[in-house]
Amino acid sequence: MNRQNTYHALLARQDAMRLRRRLMAPTRQPTAPGAGPDSHAAPDHADAAADQRLIIRHLHLVSPFDRLIDHLYDALFERHPYLRGLFPDSMAFQRAHLESALRYLIDHLHRPDELAAFCTRLGRDHRKLGVRPVHYELFEAALVQALRTLAGEGWSRELERAWLRMLGLTVTAMVAGAEQALAEPPYWNAVVTGHRRCGPDLAVLRVRTGEPYPHLAGQYTNVQTPRLPHAWRPYSLAGAPREDGELEFHVRRTGPDGVSGALVTRTEVGDPLRLGPAQGDTTPDLTSERDALIVAGGTGWATAKALLEEMARTPRPRRGIHLFLGARTLHDLYDTAALTALERRCAGLRVIPVVGEGTAAGNGSVVEAMARAGDWSGHDAYVSGPPGMVRAAVDRLTAQGLPADRIRHDPLGSPRPGPWTGSARPEGVQ
Repeated sequence: MNRQNTYHALLARQDAMRLRRRLMAPTRQPTAPGAGPDSHAAPDHADAAADQRLIIRHLHLVSPFDRLIDHLYDALFERHPYLRGLFPDSMAFQRAHLESALRYLIDHLHRPDELAAFCTRLGRDHRKLGVRPVHYELFEAALVQALRTLAGEGWSRELERAWLRMLGLTVTAMVAGAEQALAEPPYWNAVVTGHRRCGPDLAVLRVRTGEPYPHLAGQYTNVQTPRLPHAWRPYSLAGAPREDGELEFHVRRTGPDGVSGALVTRTEVGDPLRLGPAQGDTTPDLTSERDALIVAGGTGWATAKALLEEMARTPRPRRGIHLFLGARTLHDLYDTAALTALERRCAGLRVIPVVGEGTAAGNGSVVEAMARAGDWSGHDAYVSGPPGMVRAAVDRLTAQGLPADRIRHDPLGSPRPGPWTGSARPEGVQ
């Protein structure tokens, strides 16, 4: 057994011991997310909003964030060199992901309940990385050191307390998320059962896990290939849950050396993969009697496919479903057989393919086609694809009067560049 497998086996045994202690402990009254005897006190909404204003007012002291993150990792690895082994060889994705997370925390600090729910889910997912509560403490100390170094004489005790309260809320919720997930594996081992190339940069993978993999239609997961240890990337689960347990992923290569490149060009049937826990709220509301609008671009079709399969088999199907499917070229409509089969199964499904350069890559004509087609304020909307396309679609639908709670899409990180953020680099889901 290699060192990585030994480490993960040790983590699994630690989780089992913690779960056993929880099960044998006296029953306690449940606490709200982010609360606990060992936690930082969660600020109320007024205090959190005040902290947000203070942090934003002084962000120029610690910007740009890439410099802050450089100082953070320098401090973390200098103090605790063994932690470097928990990260992939290339830190580029990790740095961009952390920058996006910091922006999200600051942007949502005035809504601490929403922030705590997000961090709880994040803590559950981070178990696959081998992250433990003590690691959060080390990270917090390194970040504070980096903030002090960058801010210099402009740093103040009041500002540090605001940052620490924000980090405290984050850490407490992430630890709670990890504790709540002790009964499930931190990740699932899987084997590739099918690999179909749909072009030079696109592949459809089928995989099967050794244990049942719980998920809902429209969710996504993080995938790791042993070719790039510790590097996890998010991919949508293409299709509703199947009786045989097989899972499907649509992967577009975004570079030659990353996870997507390995999955598209260097993965074969029989190769092992690891999957993190399923997550995401782009799931169908099967109790709704409203018509549905689905807007998908590129490999965002994977999510749309899952939604349509689930809607097709519900006992009370919707009256109408409009699917706007964007692709750069006709060749990029790579799953037409499955789409045709869904058209036969869903009597009320109307498919509007939108083909054109830029359609799947950004704001694109698929959003324009959707906006021109009518008023969608009475529908339930589901949007999947590149972050720019998703943001543009959400903006158009919101402008039409569609309530935000009836627009479902995968997380985008920080909403959009604001006066303090500069150019955001959120991580989208393929």
